[in-house]
Amino acid sequence: MHSNWRLRLQSALLRAWLHKGLVPRLLHPLALLFRVLVWMRRQLYAYGLLSTQRVDALVIVVGNVVAGGGGKTPTVIALAQHFQEQGYAVGVISRGYGRTGMACTEVKPDSSPHDTGDEPLLIRRSTQVPVFVGQTRVEAAARLLECYPLTTIILCDDGLQHYALYRDLEICVFDDRGLGNGCLLPAGPLREPWPRKTLPQAGQRDDRLLVLHTGENPAFAGFTAQRSLAPFAKGSEGSTTQLSALGMPGAKPLLALAGIAQPESFFSMLRAQRVPLAKTVALPDHYHFDSFSRNVYKGYSIICTEKDAAKLWSTTPDALSVPLVFTPEPAFFKSLDRCVTDLIGAKLSSAHGHQTT
Repeated sequence: MHSNWRLRLQSALLRAWLHKGLVPRLLHPLALLFRVLVWMRRQLYAYGLLSTQRVDALVIVVGNVVAGGGGKTPTVIALAQHFQEQGYAVGVISRGYGRTGMACTEVKPDSSPHDTGDEPLLIRRSTQVPVFVGQTRVEAAARLLECYPLTTIILCDDGLQHYALYRDLEICVFDDRGLGNGCLLPAGPLREPWPRKTLPQAGQRDDRLLVLHTGENPAFAGFTAQRSLAPFAKGSEGSTTQLSALGMPGAKPLLALAGIAQPESFFSMLRAQRVPLAKTVALPDHYHFDSFSRNVYKGYSIICTEKDAAKLWSTTPDALSVPLVFTPEPAFFKSLDRCVTDLIGAKLSSAHGHQTT
């Protein structure tokens, strides 16, 4: 019952945030208050009343200014794999949204998603790079470097508005919604005004921001990335099944479920692959599956996202997950590599006592 209420609220807000209708107008006073709070918090960092800490590695923050998902985690996975191919020692930090504990801990392949959060566990399993979660990203970065001191690049999963950690480069991800209705929370989806005003004290610079669009029709300038589903599904034991083989005559009907910010996007991609879905179940983002009744759907074969499988497989090991194929355009990686090369060179020069800008 609680999850149904959350899902209805989540869906209603996502729809309302696309237009400047009645709901945004009613929430406008709260959005004005939120704007003031955002400004005040930034001023505390600007004047040094709140401090920003540096760590001994290149920090790349991957986040967004739009609430409700946008492709941060697939971007982090793509970046980790790219930097591994380039020969860099890379690690990932996150707050681990939705986890039950508060301790700063390393995410292992066999960790429980309840202890680490579903997205950090997905990143760890997909990339095999060190992943740490903590209440603060500064703490997580410090633990990562303590355990893996040769780490050159730290990817911060989310945290564009987390100014306590100094960043060298930022990647802001947008999906099909773009800026939505352009309003701040809760009247719209924006966590901060856009275009934003940089906060140099936290490392923000206009020339160190890359914008990545994962939607089909970008509303403003930036790089693009394509999102699609792999042509196969994975089982909990590692087996693979071609999507074209699902729903064959005599097989159980297919039930697709998704506990992500926009479940319909997953269902639409399955249908685009001609997967015959008998039923779909949309669940709230970061759904824990504690109240998910497998018995109700025992007549179905379940297919889900990789993010959901991290939690669902513990109780429903016969469920199948479909990997997301995330492909940024080559120009994005060229620009990224150029920035990283310049920044690492600047750090090395600084370490040897030379003046850097």
